[in-house]
Amino acid sequence: MYEAEALRMSLSDVAALAQVQRPVVSMWRKRSAGSAHPFPEPAALEGGRELFDADQVADWLHATGRGNNPEARNDVAAFSRTPATETYGTSAATLNALTALLTLKAMTGTALGTLSPDELLDLADECDPDDLFLYSELEAVGAALASTAAFADRLVDSAYNAPAAFEQLLAARFRAGLREHSDTALTDSPVDLVASAAVELAATLGGDSVFADSTRGGSDLLMGVVHTSGESSALTFLTADDGGGAARLVRRRVRVHGVDGGQIRVDSSGEFAVHGPVVHVAQYPSPGQPGMNAAEILSAAEQVVLQMDDHQRAVLIAPARVLCDVPLTAAAAGVRSGLLRTGRVRAIVRLPEGLLRAKPREAQALWVLGPSFAEVPIAERWTMVADLSAQELTEDVKQDVVSDIVASMGNRATVRAHSFRFARLVQTRILLASRKSLVAAQSGGSAPTSGGAEAALRVEELVRLLQASESGQSVAVNVLPADLNTKAQPASVQELLAAGNLKYIKGNRLDNVDPGPNGGTRVLGPAELLNPHTAPPRHLSLLDFATNYPSGRLTEPGDVVFCTSPRPAALVDVEGGSAVVFPARVLRIDAGDPGGLLPDVVTADINSISAADKSWRQWRLRRVPDAQRKKLAESLARLQHGQQQARERLGRLEELATLITDGVAGGSLTLTDPSTKLAEPQTEGTR
Repeated sequence: MYEAEALRMSLSDVAALAQVQRPVVSMWRKRSAGSAHPFPEPAALEGGRELFDADQVADWLHATGRGNNPEARNDVAAFSRTPATETYGTSAATLNALTALLTLKAMTGTALGTLSPDELLDLADECDPDDLFLYSELEAVGAALASTAAFADRLVDSAYNAPAAFEQLLAARFRAGLREHSDTALTDSPVDLVASAAVELAATLGGDSVFADSTRGGSDLLMGVVHTSGESSALTFLTADDGGGAARLVRRRVRVHGVDGGQIRVDSSGEFAVHGPVVHVAQYPSPGQPGMNAAEILSAAEQVVLQMDDHQRAVLIAPARVLCDVPLTAAAAGVRSGLLRTGRVRAIVRLPEGLLRAKPREAQALWVLGPSFAEVPIAERWTMVADLSAQELTEDVKQDVVSDIVASMGNRATVRAHSFRFARLVQTRILLASRKSLVAAQSGGSAPTSGGAEAALRVEELVRLLQASESGQSVAVNVLPADLNTKAQPASVQELLAAGNLKYIKGNRLDNVDPGPNGGTRVLGPAELLNPHTAPPRHLSLLDFATNYPSGRLTEPGDVVFCTSPRPAALVDVEGGSAVVFPARVLRIDAGDPGGLLPDVVTADINSISAADKSWRQWRLRRVPDAQRKKLAESLARLQHGQQQARERLGRLEELATLITDGVAGGSLTLTDPSTKLAEPQTEGTR
């Protein structure tokens, strides 16, 4: 039986064990001096730095109740160091040796501390005859192998099993300064998001779940898959056959968790091939290539795309500056555009900052790859995009994003049936033409992708949701993507006035008109335009108007009443017969030659104009094809009627809430169970 070397801790290690900030430990040490439980004295010096006996520190934390880790005694081994570290090398070598021993222990179930160095190497040779993942790491330890094995046994005892001890060691890579492993490390939230998406995508493929990571040294995402799937799930992992230290660590990590594994042959140019239903997961840059630039990241993603068929899926995570943001170098932008044109980039999701431990200000993004739908014309292909830059990745957010991602894999009918929370569909050709971030791309008009596939899908979704609402009212709207060649070009107000399609009418200069009861002529001014649903109504006697303003003019049905100050605003006077008060004015569409103008569209365009734009004659107004004018007008009339009913219902609900609040709080009303009918009052003589 070989004894483990005495465990040592620096004050930084103590802080990590106790889950407190480093200055807190110095304060404990100072304030406990002379007390009944003084902080332990240093046990050794290393390069001028004090080291403390780890067991004494753990006992002190337990006795004093200090810190935020009630399991400090059990966890102490994972936060300690042994003198053997100085004997056989750096912290990286220590990590490699300990993870190799933990893998050996998991594979054999043997108490390693009872074996001699030669016996340990013989056992390692039996488990790893081709030296693919652990033999060299143990051979490099030399004479310290036995004591290190005893330490590994203690780690397992503290963590209850070898896989948990292995993960504790990897968690310590950040404080140990192992840059190869820490520079690319993600926080838990993105790992969980990628893993959840990968597991859900694998479920849609049927059969056994196979996951592939072709990067050098990537394994955090695969472990996320393990945790998401559950220990009882049958999984197969395929990893790169690279011989570097990071890749060997991946193979140890897979083995220690008992997951079946295989290797992907990746040649020097990065090309590889995987056959059958599989979900690829990858993070760029990877631990084995932490210095990858944008061109190298996109080239690696291209290798995944090129070898995929329609039975494979992929979830890739990389810096947002590469996957969706601008600018990119011309070469990198060309590669990215080429990948989008393949049709396999089914979803692009920009994630918030703070997900990369070493670079908390660098935002990450996801690419989700899937079937290309070659039968869909290139001009009609779509990509799901979502911008979560301002979202915290809470559980509900991650679940809904995963739901959106899975839906994005489907055909048009599947996509139409899904209610997206964060995502929207954008035609891929628009993404290619955009000079903005891919997740912010829109069509060039004043409304996003109007008439396109995205708008058609969203219209159908809204109609379905409205018909399923409690109102039960039918919403009859049917749309299809239009031929862009039939789109009427917008024109300025000045051009339309000159062509006779529009007529300009000045507002009436009236004396002060106070709010008054219904009856007479409705008065419209800036107050009514800016607050059409809340402004107090104003009316003027028609006789007084005709007497006092003989040259005054009233509106006709369908006139567009607008103002420019304090900001552009407009409404359609549906009924007509209103007196417009200057500085409000009127635009009247010629009934005989409307030039494609529709009052509701003109109003929407004016209301969307910037508050600083007062040059109303230069405003550009959209026009509707003649064949669509009547249908659009009828559909908008039905929708506006529904809006008015909804406002009336909202007003009644607000009044009801006010009445019962004031009544119950004031003692004039008593609330009863809605299912209980009030008993009829009995009159005298009733028996």
